[in-house]
Amino acid sequence: MNNHDPSDIPMSQESLKAEALMRAADSALEVRRRYQFFVWMQSHLQPLLPHQLAICGAYQRAARELVFDVFNTVPLPEPLLTELTRSGSALMQRLQLMWLQARGRPVCTSVEAEGGATPDALALVEAGVGDVLLHGLSRPQRPSEIEGFYVFARVGAPATPAQCRHLELLLPHIHATWQRVQNVEHDLSPLPSAMTPRSSHPTGITERERQILSWLREGKNNQQIGEGLGISALTVKNHVQKILRKLNASNRAQAVACAMTLNLLAHRPPQGFPVLEAADHSPKGL
Repeated sequence: MNNHDPSDIPMSQESLKAEALMRAADSALEVRRRYQFFVWMQSHLQPLLPHQLAICGAYQRAARELVFDVFNTVPLPEPLLTELTRSGSALMQRLQLMWLQARGRPVCTSVEAEGGATPDALALVEAGVGDVLLHGLSRPQRPSEIEGFYVFARVGAPATPAQCRHLELLLPHIHATWQRVQNVEHDLSPLPSAMTPRSSHPTGITERERQILSWLREGKNNQQIGEGLGISALTVKNHVQKILRKLNASNRAQAVACAMTLNLLAHRPPQGFPVLEAADHSPKGL
């Protein structure tokens, strides 16, 4: 005979959600660098906001506009990445307008909505990203002046109402963390990493190791990488160990994040295997 009170089930689900939200907020306090921000999103935001594409924007006084950065585990063409980081691009302008029209609430929408069949929107759809979840922050008493703007998306899956609620709760932490990362990166590196030639990074990463890093970003294991490159799984393992030492990374995810920060990875997907869709990391019941 089942003596459990049915009301225990929703309470356990709420507890699980609250615990995940608290972990995400607490762990954000330790994030200082761009690669740490990427690892934090993959580790703590994925269960609440499953995504393969994140666009983060914060207003910079010196530039007098929102400045965007892109984090992606789904391969996107270089011209599209450039458009996604450009505040004045047709797609980014339209998404910001849609958020303002929603009176500052999270918005789940198609990138082609509101007459948005622009080249950048069509390129996203071609990459499998048809729906996005977006939210932002405005200056106090000035709702039309956006201080921060964030877009999340995953291949072939629109956001759920629960994920909209999670984003609303997490946005202050996401924005504060991204602002802190921007300030630290600015202090440590006067020139943006995108302007620094790859060859000037004192990492010692070889071209073969860059290839392996590209496969690691796609979630491939040693055996799959070896088959794609025509080398043994043991050789791949040895390369991975060298990569971890050179980048001072403790695991593969951190190595990929460091490589992205140092602009060591090509934005195009490596050839040989189809791109795998990310698994759904949503907590059950949320």
